[in-house]
Amino acid sequence: MSSGRVLIYGGKGALGSSVLDHFKSKGFWTLNVDLSSNDAADANIVVDPTGCWITQEANVLKEVETVLGGNRLDGIFCVAGGWAGGSASSDDFIKNADLMWKQSVWSSTISARVASKFLNNSGLIQFTGAAAATEGTPSMIGYGMAKAAVHHLVQSLAAPKSGLPEGTTVLAILPVTLDTPMNRKWMPKSDFSTWTSLSYIAETFHKWTIQPNERPESGALLKLTTVGGETTITKC
Repeated sequence: MSSGRVLIYGGKGALGSSVLDHFKSKGFWTLNVDLSSNDAADANIVVDPTGCWITQEANVLKEVETVLGGNRLDGIFCVAGGWAGGSASSDDFIKNADLMWKQSVWSSTISARVASKFLNNSGLIQFTGAAAATEGTPSMIGYGMAKAAVHHLVQSLAAPKSGLPEGTTVLAILPVTLDTPMNRKWMPKSDFSTWTSLSYIAETFHKWTIQPNERPESGALLKLTTVGGETTITKC
């Protein structure tokens, strides 16, 4: 018998894989929703990247219902996303803004739809914002727009009559820099002691899932600050 059931949207990426593996190690049944399968997951839903927003939503909802088979979820963790830069004068400005919207906003809103139908009462849904998007992001406008939209989504979902199950906790983490293999590859001279470890985030998600009294207030935007390898969480 599993300890519970969780869905990781973006469970094939670096952070998503870490979160999925941690929950698996604690006896949870895990569902990965991503552009490709994660062999470690108990079940996978592969999203067609060529599908429109509406089609992706319909397909994900249908497949979640099938794989759950009448069961419900204890936690939904939307860690899908990516990064692309560009100011208004960049040739790729609109292209990159479109990509950022798809990676962050589509995945987040579809996760919210899944929560409205399949999350247990007093469950947890987490989204991924960005500390940079709490102010202007002139060199990466599309990224900042998308993450700011996620921040707004979180605060809207935490408000009354948002359509989520009773007692749902809605949170967003706002990392500065995550300690991923790709970030180390592209920023090899950075101070890694200021980067937030994936294991810390995975452990925190698990704690929030099994100990509701340890969760921050619903609607909180939570900045992750790491100094000397130690991470603190503060509400924005």
